Amino acid sequence: MSVLQALARAEAVAGGRAVPGATVLHRRLSARPLVLAVLTTAGEAGAPLGALVGTERDAPRLLVVPQPLDRDLRFAFFAELAGIMLPLLDAYGERTETEPATRNREESQLCSDALQIVVPNAATVEYVRLIGRSTRFLRTSDDPDAAYPVPAPLPLLGRWLTHYAERARTPGSSLLLAMTDLLARHWTTGQSTLEDQHLGALLGWIDPPPGTDGAAAAARAETGRTPDGLLVSPPAGPATDPRFDNRLLAPALARFDAARKAGSGVARAQAELRRLVESQLRPVWDDVWHGLDLLRALPEGAHVEERWKRDRWSFTGHHDRVKAGEPPQPRRDDAIAAAQKLAGRETAQARLSAQEALDDPLAMASRRLSGEAFSGVVRGVEEAFSEGRRPMPRPLVTVKTDDLPQAEPGARAFRAVPEARSAQPAELVSVDRDPEPGAGRDRNPDDGGADRSDAADGSGSTGASGGRSAAGRLVTVRLTGGMGNGRVPKEGSVPVPGDLVTFTFFEHEPRGGPSLPDPEATPWTHGGPPGAAAAVPEAPDPVTAEDHL
Repeated sequence: MSVLQALARAEAVAGGRAVPGATVLHRRLSARPLVLAVLTTAGEAGAPLGALVGTERDAPRLLVVPQPLDRDLRFAFFAELAGIMLPLLDAYGERTETEPATRNREESQLCSDALQIVVPNAATVEYVRLIGRSTRFLRTSDDPDAAYPVPAPLPLLGRWLTHYAERARTPGSSLLLAMTDLLARHWTTGQSTLEDQHLGALLGWIDPPPGTDGAAAAARAETGRTPDGLLVSPPAGPATDPRFDNRLLAPALARFDAARKAGSGVARAQAELRRLVESQLRPVWDDVWHGLDLLRALPEGAHVEERWKRDRWSFTGHHDRVKAGEPPQPRRDDAIAAAQKLAGRETAQARLSAQEALDDPLAMASRRLSGEAFSGVVRGVEEAFSEGRRPMPRPLVTVKTDDLPQAEPGARAFRAVPEARSAQPAELVSVDRDPEPGAGRDRNPDDGGADRSDAADGSGSTGASGGRSAAGRLVTVRLTGGMGNGRVPKEGSVPVPGDLVTFTFFEHEPRGGPSLPDPEATPWTHGGPPGAAAAVPEAPDPVTAEDHL
């Protein structure tokens, strides 16, 4: 937790309400997302109990498994879920747009949009991964050798859910979103990160009911119960409330089993189960849509569309693989695929951190406080040129700032220039104390007039009055590019005295590492190079009794 996050939590506790953690929306929100709230049976990780799913707030589809231990009923639930999701996925996959050719890519077709799935919390994201893992390898009734065939759409649903769950591990992706993570990114509450995984408690801090504060609203969401003993705000799934399981669900399941055995009263017992499951899912469903309303009030960040386009490329690629008849994703990645995924996620995390800081003054303030960036007013610009047969402009820019850059002279710096294709590179020359301590301090309007130089300065120096020194700093940087190819810098590429500028010591467009070797050149420490022994296919997982529940 950063210093600013700790300060924000303290402010939330003092004020009794969550405080903004961002000024813009850092994830894409679709106009018609698919909301999915799932419940699973206690003690049976792969046995779903029910779900509410749909793209319309007032018209959710309720899916219920009357007996989760019955294999046929369980897979009928998955088949019904596939009947809802697969047509939507196909519809998005068929709407494409043409991407023009570039130097590194031929003209291609890209899906103009992608289906976005929103779930209540991170635990449901992992449950989506489990559903994909348990269904994508199943054999269907189309396979004559299948001993226990399942409905035909199930493996395809498993492949799509696996893709969405894998994509959710890429930082900045918006294909599969957990509402608790989304809200916690944009608001800071007065409770712990673990407590923020309770959707009702999190919303209690962000938007408490009239006449109460965040702490009281969160406590009511976590422990408050109705007269019949049910939680006011049930767990957001996939786990259920133990008291609900013991007092209501277990007797209802027993009555359903007895009705099936007797051959009468099945419809009545099934209707009772549907009512019970809906009573636990409907508050969660409403909370997810409430969270979407709160998030849509924020303006979208400037780089969100770029990251969403990467999601659309991912969606398009998987759609094309499915249409081409390629096999499902493997159980375990080989060394090359695993390394590529890890490298891609590391690059995505660096890109996300940089873009959020560039889009959001609050995110940039955290980087400034840690010394990774500085912001201030240009005090002076000195004309200078590079050495060589063709001197190029290398002006020295002096910035008055209250920040303390944590970098040595010679470190690379970057400045975002409006309407420029890339960041302007620079080089740190020096960091000096302002020789005019009595002068008024230049304020950054993004800070709301706050003075953060003392917080950023870890030296603990004091002024003549015994308090922290009030002097700012003069940071000099040398611009090394982004000014055109002529001897005179192009207009607008060099700041002028009085301009407010921000320089960072992190790249705005981080790139990946070196390319990985071909599978044939993989070292033996990572499973290669392939030989006669490696050509033998891996034996399938042994069949156990759990496979036939």
